[in-house]
Amino acid sequence: MSAKYYIGTSGWHYRHWTGKFYPEKSSTREWLPYYARTFNTVEINASFYRLPPESTFTGWHNAVPPEFRFSVKVSRFITHIKRLEDCGQALATLFERAKLLKTNLGPFLYQLPGGLKRDDARLSAFLEMLDKSCRHVIEFRDRSWLADPVFDLMRKFNTGFCIFDMPGFTSPLIATTDFAYLRFHGHTRLYSSSYSDSELQNWAREISKLSADLHEFFIYFNNDAGGFAIDNAIALKQILVMK
Repeated sequence: MSAKYYIGTSGWHYRHWTGKFYPEKSSTREWLPYYARTFNTVEINASFYRLPPESTFTGWHNAVPPEFRFSVKVSRFITHIKRLEDCGQALATLFERAKLLKTNLGPFLYQLPGGLKRDDARLSAFLEMLDKSCRHVIEFRDRSWLADPVFDLMRKFNTGFCIFDMPGFTSPLIATTDFAYLRFHGHTRLYSSSYSDSELQNWAREISKLSADLHEFFIYFNNDAGGFAIDNAIALKQILVMK
């Protein structure tokens, strides 16, 4: 078994990509269909700041081909304000709306705040609340979470571990379910540095090793400044296809 790769960027609605990626005179309504002709997945960032209305999710579904996947970044209200507690209704509303993406729905990404320390009981109670018909991924921004008991807990609840790379902090390369999820935030400057060809080659080797026993591998570049995410995503896709 070898994983199917879904490679894209964190977000697509960037005006500074006009001329770099999007045609100069294209309208914002044209950006997602245009993006989907190059990539087979995208991470929805807008949902982290404000839950889009039902019509927006339906519009996104109608704008892409059937094989395209949206990963949904979960609201900071759930992860940063409620800090995974007392958020059952917010989760239910999120899942209800995101399911309007239908077969285009990929995993839900929960990016935890850096100040949230390891708390296995809090995590276990939260994982119990999640919709079991969906896929879920957690990005831990505090090193205290990077421990085998936490990984075992995630395996118990069939929840994905988010691998990530950022300045001064690269997480372990592991998978805790039948798919993997990886975010590139910029290695030397957060959100604003490009990965070199040699760095991408090294990452591709590690990705290939991990993907051998997985069904799917979701990979996103979050270094949108300068259009680096576009260039890096295309380059990594080409490397992995050639392997």
